[in-house]
Amino acid sequence: MCGIVGYIGYREAYPIVIKGLKRLEYRGYDSAGVMLFDGTDLKVSKTKGKVSDLEEKSSKEITTNGTIGIGHTRWATHGVPNDVNSHPHLSNSGNLAIVHNGIIENYEPLKKELLKRGYTFTSDTDTEVLVNLIEDVQKKDNLKLGKAVQVALNQVVGAYAICVFDKQKPDEIVVARLGSPLAIGVGEEEFFIASDASPFIEYTSNAIYLEDEEMAIVRLHKPLKIRKIKDDSLVDPYVQELQMNLEQIEKGGYDHFMLKEIYEQPNVIKDTYRGRLHANSGIIQMSGVEDNLEKFLHADRILIIACGTSWHAGLVAEYVIEEFARIPVEVEYASEFRYRNPIITNKDVVIAISQSGETADTLAAIKLAKEKGAFVFGVCNVVGSSISRETHAGAYTHAGPEIGVASTKAFTTQITILTMMALRLAKAKGTLSNSDFFRYLQELELIPEKVQEALNTNDIAKTIASIYKDATNCLYLGRGYNFPVALEGALKLKEISYIHAEGYPAAEMKHGPIALIDEKMPVVVIAPKQGHYDKVVSNIQEIKSRSGKIIAIVTKGDVQVKDLADHVIEIPETSDALSPLITTIPLQLLSYHIAVMRGCNVDQPRNLAKSVTVE
Repeated sequence: MCGIVGYIGYREAYPIVIKGLKRLEYRGYDSAGVMLFDGTDLKVSKTKGKVSDLEEKSSKEITTNGTIGIGHTRWATHGVPNDVNSHPHLSNSGNLAIVHNGIIENYEPLKKELLKRGYTFTSDTDTEVLVNLIEDVQKKDNLKLGKAVQVALNQVVGAYAICVFDKQKPDEIVVARLGSPLAIGVGEEEFFIASDASPFIEYTSNAIYLEDEEMAIVRLHKPLKIRKIKDDSLVDPYVQELQMNLEQIEKGGYDHFMLKEIYEQPNVIKDTYRGRLHANSGIIQMSGVEDNLEKFLHADRILIIACGTSWHAGLVAEYVIEEFARIPVEVEYASEFRYRNPIITNKDVVIAISQSGETADTLAAIKLAKEKGAFVFGVCNVVGSSISRETHAGAYTHAGPEIGVASTKAFTTQITILTMMALRLAKAKGTLSNSDFFRYLQELELIPEKVQEALNTNDIAKTIASIYKDATNCLYLGRGYNFPVALEGALKLKEISYIHAEGYPAAEMKHGPIALIDEKMPVVVIAPKQGHYDKVVSNIQEIKSRSGKIIAIVTKGDVQVKDLADHVIEIPETSDALSPLITTIPLQLLSYHIAVMRGCNVDQPRNLAKSVTVE
């Protein structure tokens, strides 16, 4: 949520900031703004809408020269999306400019106190309160900007990543973080600031990721200083070498990032198990699991906590871990888990799943689990993210940057990691025979080429999409391992096409949803040959007898469902436990094409953010 970009150096700041904001558009936003300093004055332009709207507006109302700048894409929390509420915000004196990602929870009492002191406010935002609080502290105690920011932040309750500039200190930018990510790119005689590294990847491969409750004074021609906000202690900067490259965050000839990421799945699944899966030798080697094997093997249960698509991957993992390793598994929404006073002991293992590694609810749940003594294992995609640092151990999915807001390759790579974990635990516990263990390893190794084959259904999915693009509702049904896939398929359709869709266990259809079925209701049924095939066929017959339109995902060569369904999409055969990695592919393609045909913004669906860093 929200994107921050900043630059201080010798180049023109405006093109760097604008390009950086475009790189962060995937995070979701409803307005954008920029501040530039030309050596004399602050120049601010901001608008409701897209970065392209900001470019058009700024070209008309400000000169865009200057080697210092900050920019922002806003996802509205306090105050509706409009020009006034957009960032950057200026202090009453006009000397300070701020951009902010997060929520200041105690902004109302702070605002009341500032009003008493004579401050005025033009926006409805908590951010304008924060910049004036910093100015008030600065004036009242005659402090430099960095110290004033530190004092002000110690009065603040909430989450933030901020970037503050004072035109009276034109050689520095002050940044701070609590709960929302912030990276500093370190170049030669220049610094870059951003919510993630994508805005500065072509300028430097060196980055510093601020930890929670840290702030930095980024100054020209001087060493970077990082301090703890609470006690002012100095922190040694840890410079990381970035793993991403520019090609990974470009569309690469595809019309949308989402389509590119759907088609990347054969390669990224292979990258996920590369070096970990050795099928011919019968070995799964995952250091995070291996180093903590006893904790897993002696766990009373495994708790999986996640949100959205990651929660669906967790549901697949529940089936797989219980089936293979015979360890009880519970899957929880992180947003509910943290508030319901859950029973957690030191005999529990908690697996936290998040694409970004910055999901606020999941991070809060991790902290709660650690306080209760549980061992916490993280599964995330972004190297150096908060979850990778907060957990005791973990595994990266190595999916590469996922720019499209609707997760696709994140889902399949998370399932790949979790399946490998289940198999490794089963091997250690002896709950799978050697022959079954070898068979699953060999099948998992073949998944990338089967996913590639499933991608060949694109034209069929496109044809079906053209028929149902104007539907107002859709039902997704699956059983066993493919019930979570039904949930995920429905979520994808909702997210990017804005068609109401629901996923259900197929057997639950008779307990309510069957009342919705008529000739206008498309029903997507996941019906591979493995698993509960006969039961699903019965469900399809029930839909058919009520004139529902059936779109069936079937194993290649299927005859029985083909005779009943209005449309079939054939996928290659694999074992029941691994089928979600393949059945989900045509559902992703179907949602994508329906959204495109409806004229929706596929990569940046309305109201959604890629990384949900606030509650």
